[in-house]
Amino acid sequence: MLTQSPFLLYSDSKGNIFEDKTLYAVGREGWDAFPIPEEEWIELPDGGNLYELPGRKGIGIDVLTGDMRLCEKGWAVAAFIPPAHTGLYLSAYETEPNAPTLPLFCYTAAGWHDNKFYVPAVRIEQDIRQECAGYDDKKIQSGAQMLLTQYPHNRLVKHLMENCCLTYTCPAARNFSLGRWECPVPSSPACNANCIGCISFQPEEETIVSTQDRLTFKPTAEEIAEFTVPHLIEAPFPIISFGQGCEGEPLLMWETIREAIIEIRKHTQRGSININTNGSKPDAVKALCEVGLNSIRVSMNSARKHIYTPYYRPNNYQFDDIVESLKVMSSFGGWTSINYFVFPGMTDTVEEYEALRQLIIDTDLKMIQWRNFNIDPDWYLGKIGIAETGELLGVKQLMELLQEEFPALKFGYYNPPMERQTGNYEADFAHY
Repeated sequence: MLTQSPFLLYSDSKGNIFEDKTLYAVGREGWDAFPIPEEEWIELPDGGNLYELPGRKGIGIDVLTGDMRLCEKGWAVAAFIPPAHTGLYLSAYETEPNAPTLPLFCYTAAGWHDNKFYVPAVRIEQDIRQECAGYDDKKIQSGAQMLLTQYPHNRLVKHLMENCCLTYTCPAARNFSLGRWECPVPSSPACNANCIGCISFQPEEETIVSTQDRLTFKPTAEEIAEFTVPHLIEAPFPIISFGQGCEGEPLLMWETIREAIIEIRKHTQRGSININTNGSKPDAVKALCEVGLNSIRVSMNSARKHIYTPYYRPNNYQFDDIVESLKVMSSFGGWTSINYFVFPGMTDTVEEYEALRQLIIDTDLKMIQWRNFNIDPDWYLGKIGIAETGELLGVKQLMELLQEEFPALKFGYYNPPMERQTGNYEADFAHY
């Protein structure tokens, strides 16, 4: 554990990052800056990156006076922390009037101590399925080429390998190229939400751009079954997941998915069939559960309707529908998760905690996937109209309170394979 707070970091706008030994790093929750408890700092994990935040000056605590002030030496710096880790505080800075909107990444606080970078974060998931060290580029290239050769007429395999795996280096698509674990199955070019931070579609007039292109066709059930059946039969800890970052809302394609699940289960009962969704169509979820859907993960920025709605901007569905979808999956004995976008200062308010508690109780929720919210903090709060966030618990305390009240509720970052859903969830991870 650190014996003192790390020093603030700043950038010279030329790709160089320095520490300011006159200022200790602090963190941001909502609109405000706070000291970070020393025990909440960890070394920046492998796979993490540091970003310059143009048009923004970092806030720190003066080493001599103990007062908060701006660092005038350069631009503020934030960290991207890799999958399996959840940030506890955002980078603290003051934004200048003409600063550009930040792209769709997470902006965790960062500091420097004893020749190492530090971030306030916790490792929320021991699964190593997206660790940088686990990817061999040569094996990924050969695996991708092998799949393209095996399935020469399959548009979905072509999309997953040429776009997702080899262009965007999508971790799930890379794992598919290596024949292991969770296989992505994008299925819908359309969406029934207009999420402010959508990573696959942004209006031309918007100040940010999407991080990847969306699927442009509707795959057939035959195309889906053709490559997912072998994956479920052969891969270790196999999962196939509808609903990916490169598509819209998979429930809009529920008839095709239903047909695909029926075909898949004719050939194998092995592995887990999952859907990542906004949960907008409970009747569709029921139809999929009836033919063998094993798990659902519903994405949400908040368990409060008045925070959820201005971010998702739903078409033809409402917040109550996503709650109902979770209830439907629970009624079939399936695995329920929420993909919970963690935004320090919003996620850990007392009001949000109470709403989340109620959601867990009402839906018999099995798991929370604590995901870092990839969005410009100022832009997000402005877009959903939040000027005051309310009383704060702290993200770490929020997690502790939930674990205490709901000991059976699992915390993680990824969809669990069937072996974890039905057996010892804290099983030995060495097989990965």
